[in-house]
Amino acid sequence: MANQAKTPGELLAERLAYKPENSGIRYTDEEMGRVTDFCEGYKRFLDAAKTEREAVEWTVKLLEKNGFVPFDPGARYKAGDKVYLSVKGKAVIFSAIGLKPLSEGVRIVASHVDSPRIDLKQRPLYEEAQFAMLKTHYYGGIRKYQWVAVPLALHGVVVKRDGESVSVNIGEDDGDPVFVINDLLPHLSQEQNKRTLPEGIKGEELNVLVGSLPFRDDRASEKVKLNILNILNEKYGVTEADFISAELCLVPAAKARDVGFDRSMIGAYGHDDRVCAYTSVMAGLDNLSPEYTWVNILADKEEIGSDGNTGLQGRYLEYFICDLAAAQGLEGRGVLQRSECLSADVNAAFDPTFPDAFEKKNTCYINYGTVMTKYTGSRGKSGSSDASAEFVGRVRRIFEDAGVHWQTGELGKVDGGGGGTVAKFIANLGPDVVDIGVPVLSMHAPCEIVGKTDVYSTWRGFSAFMGAKG
Repeated sequence: MANQAKTPGELLAERLAYKPENSGIRYTDEEMGRVTDFCEGYKRFLDAAKTEREAVEWTVKLLEKNGFVPFDPGARYKAGDKVYLSVKGKAVIFSAIGLKPLSEGVRIVASHVDSPRIDLKQRPLYEEAQFAMLKTHYYGGIRKYQWVAVPLALHGVVVKRDGESVSVNIGEDDGDPVFVINDLLPHLSQEQNKRTLPEGIKGEELNVLVGSLPFRDDRASEKVKLNILNILNEKYGVTEADFISAELCLVPAAKARDVGFDRSMIGAYGHDDRVCAYTSVMAGLDNLSPEYTWVNILADKEEIGSDGNTGLQGRYLEYFICDLAAAQGLEGRGVLQRSECLSADVNAAFDPTFPDAFEKKNTCYINYGTVMTKYTGSRGKSGSSDASAEFVGRVRRIFEDAGVHWQTGELGKVDGGGGGTVAKFIANLGPDVVDIGVPVLSMHAPCEIVGKTDVYSTWRGFSAFMGAKG
């Protein structure tokens, strides 16, 4: 059938109607090559940085390779200077000084590098039925049943009585042992099956199996536990009392892997929110001589409310801006009021297996580009800063002028649940803020899924914002 001219109605709809497009079909083979290359670097980052401490250490090393130096609050910085501030080794804030004076505001991109996990209690090690076990307390919003019967790795630090800090990373190398939380076999689970899904595995049942061989001494008590203590002492020089001053956690032992026959997705632990952390770091390295000063934050504690001195309810962002402003004879509050921020965090991608959780017209989709989330919260937008129309319009223009693939989204149906980001804490300081990030499937699970084109689009979006003129 010959091509027919478009009708007036078709032309009008083309001009006036809005229909999100699958950005995956708009990439050329050459562009897809760039997408793949970028995501290979991201996968390496995921494998190297499974905790907030590891992510900060990785980032600081990269910053120093690119000319960033430790921040001096009393120094006066000029355009082109690059500084970073490690916040107790668990968060980091870094900046490139722009040509414009700080009186015109700064560009802020704020992500977080903590992810849901299984933390050890302060007195974790015990023996029961000739097994050595660890007691735990989960961190962040997890579905507890997803964390049983899967290989886990132990990460963290132990601070000994003499002040020496010992890093621990067991379970990631091929020759390492792994650790497991047991589940009940289906043959004997009749009573367990009567529980509701959230109670299928209870918090106090997240006990980690770490050994079964006894120390060879007939007169010793709790021989299996003693054997584990002996192994730890020989390897790390620690005693049981040192667990009290330790931060140790269990994370999935699996590596980041391509997902799908077409390798279009990445399956890994910790996409929320290290996918936005990595893309924002790379965007900063794209803009080392900016017109406007930019400030990038990789924060801690977002998954448990952003409290504490490494979370964004702490004051280090405000103090950092105030110190920069004071060196130019300015008040920090004035700089903050004129600043703009992308709260870099993920959103829930539409899942066709569970369509009832989403409202299809206002959700985000894998491969449709980075997602702008105007508001988060729950029920009546509770706990959300709800970005202004003016700032949404500005970010929209920046993205479209730069050819960034983007979409809008919200976190599930109204009254279906909800959640939050760091946006409201930064908005409370004065800047305009909107959430930008990557759509994620199986969020907070041991293996989350993202689309490679969305990761790439998010990097390009952050880069365009940090380097935008005027």
